Amino acid sequence: MAAIRLDGVTKRYGAVTAVNDLSLDVKEGEVFGFLGPNGAGKSTTINLILDFIRPTAGSVEVLGMDAQEESVAVRRQTGVLPEGFSVYDRLTGLQHVEFAIESKEADDDPEELLDRVGLLDDADRKAGGYSKGMAQRLAFAMALVGDPDLLILDEPSTGLDPNGAREMREIIRNEKARGATIFFSSHILGQVEAVCDRVGILHDGELVAEDSIEGLRRNAGGDTTLTVETSSLPPNAVEDVRDVDGVTGVTRDGDILIVTCEASVKTTVIATLENAGVDIEDFETEEASLEDLFVTYTETEVTA
Repeated sequence: MAAIRLDGVTKRYGAVTAVNDLSLDVKEGEVFGFLGPNGAGKSTTINLILDFIRPTAGSVEVLGMDAQEESVAVRRQTGVLPEGFSVYDRLTGLQHVEFAIESKEADDDPEELLDRVGLLDDADRKAGGYSKGMAQRLAFAMALVGDPDLLILDEPSTGLDPNGAREMREIIRNEKARGATIFFSSHILGQVEAVCDRVGILHDGELVAEDSIEGLRRNAGGDTTLTVETSSLPPNAVEDVRDVDGVTGVTRDGDILIVTCEASVKTTVIATLENAGVDIEDFETEEASLEDLFVTYTETEVTA
């Protein structure tokens, strides 16, 4: 069963189309990264999933339920970390989490949740005195209430320092191991690349790509750069590598060979060199980053 299913969803605001004919399946138990430039329609899509707004056309299902007809049941099983979360200045961190537990009729230990996000020592401080990063951690603790089947995280690393971002990624991995589905929207592409099983890229309200990061590399033609250090490099070996299907470029710098190729032929390149009698001392690979792929999919047209 898909945890989230959008089928032909369009959302218009007068003459402006925020989301256009969007169809998307997020599998149960996966971490799905949802990417796009500002104004692409990401927040609109999240609001449609949560039934905060209604689609102009199309249907939305969440956890096997109609997002409109069963919105209360959907929200009970969903934890949400919204973008731009605002605290209640006069309530402590602990009171915020206790309120979330009461609202969901859950039986979580509020101190345990605050400990998970690194806020236990500040539990009794009024949240009005929290930094932006602390407020983000507090929102994350509230999202985790009730062991939700689905977590929707909208820019979850906003305001977090590197340690906080690392802890956030670890919590996401633990939630996935528990069996939760995580729908993760972010503009910090390194965070997405570190935790997501698949990503979808939204551009001008339309889904322009949906795949694993490796799949996006293949479809976008994102070559791998393979740098091979050798003790000697005979000319015939260089020519043999040039003849390998999937190799797009070969540059020699003394006894160092730099090969651009499809990711799937890296081992073939190494084997070709070894068969040519080359003594390989070391090699390293560099692949197109998610940031590179994001630029490719949002600035050019790619057939996926």
